Amino acid sequence: MTIVIQALADLSPPERAAAMLLALGDQYATAILSKLEDFEVRELSERMSSLGILRAEVIEELYVEFAGKITSTGEVMGSFSTTERLLLSAFDKHKAAQIMEEIRGPAGRTMWDKLSNVDETTLSAYLQNEYPQTVAVILSMIETGHSARILSILPQEFSLDVMKRMLKIDIVQRDVLEDVEKTLRTEFMSNLVRSNQRDPHQTVAAIFNAFDRQTETQYMTLLEESEPENAEQIKMLMFTFEDLIKLDGPSIQKTLRVSDKNKVALALKGASAALKNLFFSNMSERAGRLMKEDMEAMGMVKISDVDIAQSDIVSHVKELLDQGEVTLSGDDDEEMIG
Repeated sequence: MTIVIQALADLSPPERAAAMLLALGDQYATAILSKLEDFEVRELSERMSSLGILRAEVIEELYVEFAGKITSTGEVMGSFSTTERLLLSAFDKHKAAQIMEEIRGPAGRTMWDKLSNVDETTLSAYLQNEYPQTVAVILSMIETGHSARILSILPQEFSLDVMKRMLKIDIVQRDVLEDVEKTLRTEFMSNLVRSNQRDPHQTVAAIFNAFDRQTETQYMTLLEESEPENAEQIKMLMFTFEDLIKLDGPSIQKTLRVSDKNKVALALKGASAALKNLFFSNMSERAGRLMKEDMEAMGMVKISDVDIAQSDIVSHVKELLDQGEVTLSGDDDEEMIG
C-alpha cells in the first residue's frame, strides 16, 4: 500500500530535503545532486525512494518553508522509478545503478526490514564489532526471531550485555535512530552489496558450464584467441563432469545416492577411464556390475544426451558442495564453483 503524506510535520528534515528535490524537477534536482558527496546522494536517494505520495498541500507548505511564497500545482510521487530516473539524469548509468542497488539492499521498505532479511551470520559478524548499546538498539528494532538467532551466534558474554541493555531501553530518540540508520546504510549495507557482487569471470564461467559441449568448445576457442588471460581464468572457474575426479570416496557415494542411476550410467558413457573407475570403486560389486550391464545395453548414444546427463549430475554436486555435504580432495580451501 502506497503511503500518502498528509502533513509536512510527518516528514523528517532529510525527508523534506528529498521531497524538495522531487518537487524541483529533474533539471534543478540534477544540478544539486551533482554537487553532493556520494554518501549524501545515497541518503537522499533512500529517502526519495520511500516517500510515497506527497499531497499538493504538503508540497506547497514545503515551498513556503524553504523559499517563502512559492507554491506547487500538483502531487509528487516518490518511488524507486522516479528516484532512478532522477539519478540517471545526474550520473552515468553505472553509478546510478550502483546507488539504486545500494538503497534497495535486501528486500524491505525500511532499514529495519532490510536488516531482518540479511543472513544472521553476516549480520552478527558485523554487530560483534559494534558497541553493545548500538547492538541493543538495532536488535530492538528488527524482527524478534532474527534477533534471537543473532544473539545465539554472538559471544555469550557479549549477548548477555546486549540483552541487559535492551531491557533498559524505553523509547529511543529519533535522532539516535537516524544516526544508527545512517551508519548502517553507509558502512554495512553498502559493503554488503559490494561483497555480494559477483566476479564477472565467475558469471561467464557459469554460462560456459550451461553450454553444450560443442558450443562451449566453439566459444572457448574464440575467447582463447582474443582474450587468452581471461579465457584461462574462466577455465579455472569452470566445473565439469570430469572435475568429479576430485571428489573423495564418501562424496562419490553421496552423489550416487542423490542421482538418478540411469543418468549416472549415461553420463559415465562419456567419462574418462579414471573417472569411471572412481565411480565403480565406490559401488558395491553387484551395483557396479549392474551399471556396467546397463551401459553396455545402451549401445551407441548421442553426445548431446550424455552432455545433458553429465550437466544434471554436476548440478547436484554443486548443490552438495554449497551445502558442505561433499568435499573436493585436496581443495578444501579453494572455491571451485561460482
